[in-house]
Amino acid sequence: MDEVLAADGLRKSYGDVEALSGVSLSVAEGEVFGLIGPNGAGKTTLVRALTGTTAVDSGSAAILGRDPTEVDRQRLGVLPQEFRPAGRLTARELVAYYAGLYDDARDPGAVLDEVGLADAADTWYENLSGGQQRRACIALTLVNDPDVLFLDEPTTGIDPAGRRSLWGLVEDLAAGGTTVFLTSHSMEEIERLADRVGLLNAGELVTVGRPDDLVSEYGGDSRLVVRTDGDVDAEATLRSVSLPPALDATVTGDGIAVHGVGPRDIGDVVAAFDDAGVVYESLVWKQPGLEEVYLSLTGEQFEAARPAAAAAVGGDR
Repeated sequence: MDEVLAADGLRKSYGDVEALSGVSLSVAEGEVFGLIGPNGAGKTTLVRALTGTTAVDSGSAAILGRDPTEVDRQRLGVLPQEFRPAGRLTARELVAYYAGLYDDARDPGAVLDEVGLADAADTWYENLSGGQQRRACIALTLVNDPDVLFLDEPTTGIDPAGRRSLWGLVEDLAAGGTTVFLTSHSMEEIERLADRVGLLNAGELVTVGRPDDLVSEYGGDSRLVVRTDGDVDAEATLRSVSLPPALDATVTGDGIAVHGVGPRDIGDVVAAFDDAGVVYESLVWKQPGLEEVYLSLTGEQFEAARPAAAAAVGGDR
């Protein structure tokens, strides 16, 4: 497939803070590229550099073979993290206004129906719920039927059913040839949609690959987490258990993690703990995923896995 989006050695600093440290990547036609990383990693700066809305200190970017500042804007759709359209216009009026900015726009009613806002089309934007407002913003990015679509945290504030509906929409767009560059704090969203994933940390693109390949390389083994009572000495408990020779166990913040446990091994592990007289609160079998990749490469929990108050602190440059 043709290369639609490219970056070569992008660098950008804000004072003493280097937001991008020589980032290079390429995205093919019809591909969904997912970008993840901690708050402050440089994700939004990278999106702005790729779309030509911020000047970089060095390096270059291209969209559809042209400099981002020179590409036909009718071929792009950009949804930033923060976007506040006029509150005293209805959703229908907003989409119609944006449609009027393009030579060959889609029908506003069809776009509103596509994002699940047909029933609220005549409600003022300021009276829509947070999730409905985000849907309206997505509609504004789709009205020109873009060839390249940038979605920066697209489903923030949208309920689970609405998220899945919009995921289906993104999948349909990609199947039709639209190239999508997606950033998200939802690992489920990235795992569902992205053909390839890039992990940005401290301005550096640490790794890029297909989700399954990244999990295979960095995710570690499946494991059974035995959650014991907080008053139990987990180290002493672990020494009392005779596990099958092929399995290894460690004490973690969750309790005792038995590594390399497949579905057929769970019964043997449970029997070993029962034979040792260990009382536990729960057993959780976990297969590695992108969250484990993220933890392995950054040393941090993914934002969406943290308590809500902690995840809300700070922002991303």
